[in-house]
Amino acid sequence: MKRLFLFFMCVCFLQATYGQAKKIDELIPMRGLAIAAPSVQGLDLFLKFIEEELAPAHFNMLVLRVDWNYAYESHPELRRDDPLSKADVRRIVDLCKKYDIKIAPQINLLGHQGGARPLNLLRVYPEFEEAPHIKEAPSNTYVDGLYNRSYCPLHPDVHKVVFALVDELMDVFEAEWFHAGMDEVYHLGDERCPRCQGKDKADLFAGEVTKIHNHLALKNRRLMIWGDRLIDGLSAGVGAWEGSYNNTYRAIDMIPKDVYICDWHYNRADLTNVYFAIKGFDVVSCPWNRPEVAAKQLQDMIAFRQQSSRAMAPRFQGLIATVWSGADGFLRSYYDPETYIVRPPVEGERNSQSGGDARTLKLLIEEFKQLNQ
Repeated sequence: MKRLFLFFMCVCFLQATYGQAKKIDELIPMRGLAIAAPSVQGLDLFLKFIEEELAPAHFNMLVLRVDWNYAYESHPELRRDDPLSKADVRRIVDLCKKYDIKIAPQINLLGHQGGARPLNLLRVYPEFEEAPHIKEAPSNTYVDGLYNRSYCPLHPDVHKVVFALVDELMDVFEAEWFHAGMDEVYHLGDERCPRCQGKDKADLFAGEVTKIHNHLALKNRRLMIWGDRLIDGLSAGVGAWEGSYNNTYRAIDMIPKDVYICDWHYNRADLTNVYFAIKGFDVVSCPWNRPEVAAKQLQDMIAFRQQSSRAMAPRFQGLIATVWSGADGFLRSYYDPETYIVRPPVEGERNSQSGGDARTLKLLIEEFKQLNQ
């Protein structure tokens, strides 16, 4: 009788646990954080953060902005100083496996190859640059399209390099998802590029997305990108950061439908996620540094899943919060709120000085916990 009672109690416990997990998965199946990979020195605190903050709040996706912060063997010339080793990555992978958190490593492809100065790819391979005649693009400023260097998507050698990096990173992270960035691409189809001049920017953007997608699909891996270049900025009423003003938005009808869209809006909870879902894409909303915007995006996402048709509802996938400072500095402010500089964020600001990103993440952590009760 005692054994029967214990068996019954175990069954009830498992049913309750399964029921809770199923509840939050139905309400908001994707619960993620996009953040830079930590430094070697900050790795222990980063692991503590995963175990003590993300895991108890049922996060199940970590978009890890690695870029050059890994000891690449295929192209060691592209490593940054003191990068994460294979053993360091193994510690992150093992911990995330323990808590069923998937990892999507990220390398910024196409755009975000530097501002006033080129980043590692174009510094080492300057021949890959789309617009090398622009010598001093303003850093962190959008002025007349002069922001964010890009590589030329039609250069015959560029994918030999970047795909080697992607494959190496996917293997070491044992990942099924890859985030290619591809946001804020302004240098594309430059009139002086011998390969791209005169070509439709939507065709060029769609071609690069499709090329990356198809490469990943060879090993059943899935592509994530930011959604801003697929939004008609003028029609949507958003600025040049959040939407396209150079016609790349028409690429939305040219790329594979299983590309996973990360739809970021930071100052308002704009409803462009509905646009992506109507177009047939899985989409997540991506807040940053305004807790009230993140709360509204979470509320909207749950409502869309509950109120949409059977075809549409599953495409509203959830939320991936974003952090745009380095992981080490962010975590120090996360654990020590006294380090916050409390002031309203400046329009278009892309740093974490206000501490809003930490407050936003803490709000989502509490919301996710509540959804699982």
